[in-house]
Amino acid sequence: MKKVIAVFLTAIVPVLGFSQSIFDKYEDMDNVGSVIINKGLIKLVGSLEVDHGDPDAKDFIEAARGIDGIKVFITEDKGVSADMSTTVRKYLKSSSLEELMRVKDKDTHVKFYIKSGKSDSHVTELLMFVSGLSDRDIGAHGRNLETVLVSLTGDIDLNKISSLTKRMHLPKELDKAGNRE
Repeated sequence: MKKVIAVFLTAIVPVLGFSQSIFDKYEDMDNVGSVIINKGLIKLVGSLEVDHGDPDAKDFIEAARGIDGIKVFITEDKGVSADMSTTVRKYLKSSSLEELMRVKDKDTHVKFYIKSGKSDSHVTELLMFVSGLSDRDIGAHGRNLETVLVSLTGDIDLNKISSLTKRMHLPKELDKAGNRE
């Protein structure tokens, strides 16, 4: 009986949202920079009063209210970059994400994946993976980034993504995800 309960709990806990992301392993790596924004901070931002004369601020607050979490991982280490690429491929095989779009510019590859939401303009997950950045002059604080991985979860309105990217200083490539054509 104990084995049955243990198997049941192992199966049900991820469904309840207590499971960790496959990408959480990058949080504590020395060669990875990370920004993790959890629901509590997002909820706090979403409760702020909005200047009704500023449509961008209103869009930002509305978009923030629907987000459960944001995770951004960056690395300049080629080994970690290769591991991130493998982890993303593994995650894509086991999840129901579909490719939304990809952009290639020289050796840089930008790929967007989504999990459909309640309507065509809403998704429950948005994943952006950028690789091959080493030859680009985009280094942050003297760093030459190789790979960027961004994961947003919640009820995400793709039409309001640009207000989030501007106000939270997320990679501007996320703006492109709002164009689902």
